[in-house]
Parts: sequence; C-alpha cells; structure tokens
Amino acid sequence: MDQTTTIKQIVRGIPTQDGAGVKLTRIIGQPGLPRLDPFLMLDEFGSDKPQDYLAGFPEHPHRGFQTVTYMLAGKMEHRDSSGNTGIIETGGIQWMNAGKGIIHSEMPKQTEGLMRGLQLWVNLPSHEKMSEPNYQDIKADQVPVITDIAGLEVRVLVGEYNGISGPVKAQAVQPIFLDCRFSLGKSISVPCDIEQVFFVYCYEGQLNVGNQTLDKGQLAVLEPSIMLSVSGRANSQCIIVGGRPINEPIVQYGPFVMNTEDEIRQAVDDFRQGRLA
Repeated sequence: MDQTTTIKQIVRGIPTQDGAGVKLTRIIGQPGLPRLDPFLMLDEFGSDKPQDYLAGFPEHPHRGFQTVTYMLAGKMEHRDSSGNTGIIETGGIQWMNAGKGIIHSEMPKQTEGLMRGLQLWVNLPSHEKMSEPNYQDIKADQVPVITDIAGLEVRVLVGEYNGISGPVKAQAVQPIFLDCRFSLGKSISVPCDIEQVFFVYCYEGQLNVGNQTLDKGQLAVLEPSIMLSVSGRANSQCIIVGGRPINEPIVQYGPFVMNTEDEIRQAVDDFRQGRLA
C-alpha cells in the first residue's frame, strides 16, 4: 500500500443554524459530503457575538449514535436524562453515547466573549444502537499533549499517537482524534490502518496535504494509506480523525440514526410516548 498521502476530496462547510438558532458551519452532513462512514456529521460553531450562541441547544433527543463535542474556546454545560451534568471548557471534550435513547441539552455558560468548538457525530453498529447510554466528561488537563522543539503540539483526544493514548474510551468504532497545532512550519506523520477512513480539517491557517493545499475551513478526505503526513504552516491548526467504516445501511431522521425505516418509526414513537429515555 502506498505511503503517499493523497486527497480524495476537499469540501468546505456551509453556514446553517441548529439548536435554538445557534449559527454554525456544517462540514460533514451537507450536500457536498452527506456522510463519511462511520462519521455522520461534523459541525464547527464559533462566534464572539453572544447573539449567535446564547440560545444554545435546549433539550433534544438522540438514538443510535455517539456525539463528540470538543471545545476550542469558551464554556458550555451538558445535562441529560441519565442524570449526567458537566461543564466543558476550553480544551475539554465530551463523548456521549446516545445508544437506545437519551435527551440532553448543551447550553452556553457565558454571556460574552468567544465561544468556539467542534461537534462530531459517530455512528454505532447495529448491535450497539440499543446499548445503554453513557457519558464521558474529559477536562483539558486530562488530555495528553505531545510537543517537540520544532513547535508541533499534538493533543491526543481519542485513540493513540506516538505511544500515548487519549482519555476517551470509545468502545464501538475505536476512532482516532488528534488536535494538531503548528507554532512553526512542521510536519506530522500518523501511522494508519488502511481499513480506516481518515479526514483532516483545517480550522486555522493553512496546511499542505500531499501535493495540495488545505485552507482554513476546508476538510480533506484522504485515500487509504499506511501513513498520513500533514505539513502545517506557522500558526496553523487542524484535527486529524480516523475510524473504521461500519458498512451497514443508514436511515436517519433528524436526531435518530438507525438501520431501517421501521426502527426510525419506533424511535419517533418511543420519543412521543415518553419511552425513549
């Protein structure tokens, strides 16, 4: 298998709103990239204007997948129907398994200043879609940070890099999720499983991936290889995410992601009848 990093597709997110009117950019889950098995959605939210985020994401249901929220700046509170609460702050990550059903809210805990973050939806295989919900609240100081003298900083959120494991325990898909920051021009190489799907999302600055340039706000879907290499220009930042495709039918209706239409109808009925969570 070729070790050369090659881009299969580049997409730029589209502006939209979600929750109670929070302005965000949808990168995965839009017409240009509807899904990237096992990833269902990637949103970036970010504004220093309180009116763009204060309405937050009031109570809403989920079934059949996992949500990952990574805070780049600001503070947000999570509450759910399983009794979990937590405040995610700059550098923290929350991993929630909706499983058979959960109702949760994500509300700002600030009234001014910059709020910025990423939310990723990760699918569950059919045998885990009705699993028990769970929630992991990881503080910034629990995330291992690998640095080198050339100015590369890698935050290992999920999976393993350079022998260091991230704090999130993801049972179903076992993805990798790295936050890479380049204070100087520098490259990072990540060994890959050729059966996994990888993408790189540039959220600051500019990157070189293979023989192509990736600008701020662009996501690159990569061709399978045994080594992923990304060069970041000074003050660039990106996430590198990989996961093994589930290769099962996907039927999605808003916050419910199952394998069949009947399962979706059951999820909607369970929610309406108060049985979902």
